[in-house]
Amino acid sequence: MKTKILFFLLVSFSSIFIGQVHEVGLTLGGSNYVGDVGRNNYIYPNKPAAAVFYKYNWNPRIALRATYSYIPIQGNDLNADTKFRKDRGFNFTNTINEFGVGLEYNFYEYDLSSDDKTWTPYLLLELVGFNYTNVESHPSIGTINYGNKTSYAIPFGFGYKSKLYGTLAFAIEAKFRYTFVDDLDLVSNITPNVNLEGTGNDWYMFTGVSLIYTFGRPACYTKGL
Repeated sequence: MKTKILFFLLVSFSSIFIGQVHEVGLTLGGSNYVGDVGRNNYIYPNKPAAAVFYKYNWNPRIALRATYSYIPIQGNDLNADTKFRKDRGFNFTNTINEFGVGLEYNFYEYDLSSDDKTWTPYLLLELVGFNYTNVESHPSIGTINYGNKTSYAIPFGFGYKSKLYGTLAFAIEAKFRYTFVDDLDLVSNITPNVNLEGTGNDWYMFTGVSLIYTFGRPACYTKGL
């Protein structure tokens, strides 16, 4: 009896796994940040960044998605557009390790197994947590104690994806993250001897091109969430 139950579970799991379309991919691109240091351009990639992701195509309009992103960021007041920042001359580098889960909503039905549904623009909505280096304290002038901090962000993005060849596709994507922290640039309103223009929270962005491999049989899609 136990053998029959185990066999039934394995067959059921295999049917689910094979009977839907899955995607894995790699994104290469660039990152930038908007905060208290350097430029304030929301799309201005200046550091190489990368991501890996998995998608489960719930139906031709919705894909569920999990992504890990490695996102270095930097800022330099000498590249800023304001005289205040140019005169201040502060700069920083940091690295963000990000994990996000969410969904893609396709404007058109997307199904690589079809002849006429092989491209679409899409919106990306996620829940994102990230880790980065922060300043824990300034015990004395010129001395900084660094640490690691985990926070979350309100993310959104948009992109375009299309069939490339066979089971391969590509995508062009831009993602924006509004954070709930003000120290990605290693400065805040408690930093000594650094003048700031404001106390708004920091943003970071990731723009890139993805190569996507699709596997599994597109059986009967579910009708939606």
